[in-house]
Amino acid sequence: MPLIHLGVYLASGQEAFKAVKWALEAGYRGIDSAQMYHNERECGRAIVDYLDSPANKASLKRDDIHFTSKLASNSAYDSARKAITASVNECGLGYIDLFLLHSPYGGKKARLESWRAVEDAIDDGEIKIGGVSNYGVRHLQELLDSKPRIIPAVNQVEVHPFNTRTDITSFCEQHGIVVEAYAPLVRALRMKHATIVTMADKYSCTPGQLLVRWSLQHGYVPLPKSVKKGRIAENANIGGFSIAGADMEILDALDEYLMCTDWDPTDCP
Repeated sequence: MPLIHLGVYLASGQEAFKAVKWALEAGYRGIDSAQMYHNERECGRAIVDYLDSPANKASLKRDDIHFTSKLASNSAYDSARKAITASVNECGLGYIDLFLLHSPYGGKKARLESWRAVEDAIDDGEIKIGGVSNYGVRHLQELLDSKPRIIPAVNQVEVHPFNTRTDITSFCEQHGIVVEAYAPLVRALRMKHATIVTMADKYSCTPGQLLVRWSLQHGYVPLPKSVKKGRIAENANIGGFSIAGADMEILDALDEYLMCTDWDPTDCP
């Protein structure tokens, strides 16, 4: 799995198409979409176009690009299974690398039946890896207690220094579940925070680069979102520095349970 993925939440079809092309040209190898984003088709088309273009100087193939999508809503097994197939057809990539249950909404029965649909889609070759998103500890424990044939490989949640979600991230670490950090840039709500500005100056990086590096040093897979060509490249250009342990502790202490997205289903029934 690539260490950094481009997020395309709230990117319109054409915006997503351009952003994905620019991201691949800038070296990204992971793209994070969802049924709810309504841009699976454009993301897939951008990947295919890039692979067939002169910009693909490394002669990358489909297997070199990691594409993620997510189930819009949990449901009965048959509906979930059909929805997964629809996503595979919509993106036009032949298969989906990582498919997530987008949230724990819908109740226990729908969650477990939808997960069974993910397992069967893996067996059928439509998706490579299964995971969940916005799952709290109780939802993860519920799934593990059900003795699934396949353990979720990923939990994608909002994580950044202003919302560290240590209860969820610790549980995931204990059970070998990769944490994907969405909204790692805090939706630009804290770019001018004094600590972020001071740290960015210290490490000669942008606030965005600092936040992405924080995610990586915690072992998370960040999903920075942008539709601007320069910013897309900038957010992934974080190879020239690392944050000292003491400074990581200072950043961790910024936690204020800030939910910069519109929802927090991690504690839903």
